[in-house]
Amino acid sequence: MFDVKETDFFDIEDEAFDTVIEKGIKFTGSIKFVKPFMIRGKVNGRIDATSDLVVDTDAEVNADINAVRVLVKGKVHGNVTAKKLIFVSASGTLDGDITSSQVVLEPGSTFTGRCTMLKSE
Repeated sequence: MFDVKETDFFDIEDEAFDTVIEKGIKFTGSIKFVKPFMIRGKVNGRIDATSDLVVDTDAEVNADINAVRVLVKGKVHGNVTAKKLIFVSASGTLDGDITSSQVVLEPGSTFTGRCTMLKSE
């Protein structure tokens, strides 16, 4: 079909994540991290990272996000800035403005907002 660069992002095993906010957990506030991070629960606030973020299928995030790569399988309400890649899967919903050098909206995904694509470094 088509090839997405950096496909290793989708092959990350659960063990690769130092921190996971599991289902049933609700967090409000600012999150900062340097290693891959996964959200399966609910987060409200702000997320700043120098690594990758995965918003899993049943997750709900109401936050502005700044990370290296962001994979959205669940629901995100907020502006998302990613240095390398924003990928919204078929099960994902993103309501907010996005900025990245590479953006992929899989068929079936939902996106509402403005998209700004930056030149790759």
